[in-house]
Amino acid sequence: MKDLPRIALSVRQPSAWAIIAGHKPIENRTLGSIKSGRMGLGRIALHAAAGLKEEEFRYLYWRLDKHGVRCPHPLDLPRGAIIGSVEVTDIITESDSPWFGGQAGLTLQDPEPCDPIPAPGALGYFEWAPGGTLAPPKRWMQKWGTAAPESRTDDLFPDAPIAFARPPKRPWS
Repeated sequence: MKDLPRIALSVRQPSAWAIIAGHKPIENRTLGSIKSGRMGLGRIALHAAAGLKEEEFRYLYWRLDKHGVRCPHPLDLPRGAIIGSVEVTDIITESDSPWFGGQAGLTLQDPEPCDPIPAPGALGYFEWAPGGTLAPPKRWMQKWGTAAPESRTDDLFPDAPIAFARPPKRPWS
């Protein structure tokens, strides 16, 4: 990828990955966060937020799977870095898209991934600069999706998707 936009938006994983991979065409936000974050149309860099709680990942993993998208293991998702760019084409308050699920959303097109560039994030649109390091793995990530907590691989069914007996609780109000 050539020049990345200087303005970025930070999104938690695995949503950031799903946007850059072209699976998630809407980023849901509140109207207040769009206004206070000075969010508008145009090409922006996409920042994968450093923070990620297990219950957030569990819910987003389930949500992506519900839309037919197989999410990578949490250890394979960079955090605390610019991971590409995307075009924001509209700000919507209604949509029939199954990806729309809030008060408002940014519609996204033409994602372009890049190798992760460590950078601190911020709320709303922000001017980013490279620096720091990728966020280190959290303890829960080491055992995600495994029968044996000390092992990341499942020797019996290595390609089997994670199954949920019931949908995980949505971690946001």
